[in-house]
Amino acid sequence: MLQEKTGFEQEVENALKALRLGGVILYPTDTIWGLGCDATNESAVDKIYQIKHRPENKSMIVLVATPRDILKYVAAPTPEVWDIVERAEEPLTVIYPGGIGLAPQLLDEEGNVAIRVVKDEFCFHLIKRLRYPLVSTSANISGMPFPENFHQIDQKILNAVDYVVNYRRDDVEKKKPSRIIKLEKNGAITTIRE
Repeated sequence: MLQEKTGFEQEVENALKALRLGGVILYPTDTIWGLGCDATNESAVDKIYQIKHRPENKSMIVLVATPRDILKYVAAPTPEVWDIVERAEEPLTVIYPGGIGLAPQLLDEEGNVAIRVVKDEFCFHLIKRLRYPLVSTSANISGMPFPENFHQIDQKILNAVDYVVNYRRDDVEKKKPSRIIKLEKNGAITTIRE
């Protein structure tokens, strides 16, 4: 585990060190606390599957800093989705057909990828400085309830990651996962989770 430091900037730096070494971090997102890694690093993504005891056929969400970043990781996003993403007031994950440039485990069996543009300052700075998208999956063992705040995270998860971010640990506000919609190849939109 890396040496802990305090302060927003130091926490970004500490998390970046772990991510650049192919590590897994436990970090606050724009929704719930998540496990994260460089979304282009296959071995780091494998570590998250191992930590969560998650079946490999269940893909995970990818976080990007700006809507423009979607173009790097989706083969041909339809223009209609830009309005939806930019108008979303709550965190919104969109499942796009034709994921590209990411660890293959992050794509489902049809090649779809779930991407959310972050609206959280910490995540934004982390992604921009890493220069790669982040994996974001709930900080729980697969099949168990997701933690609504840091204090509900299982000790097994805390012990398994390479770095635990100190920023926002004391935030006790109950958080929930993002809304999820799926963009079909024909342009239709299906709600997966409200």
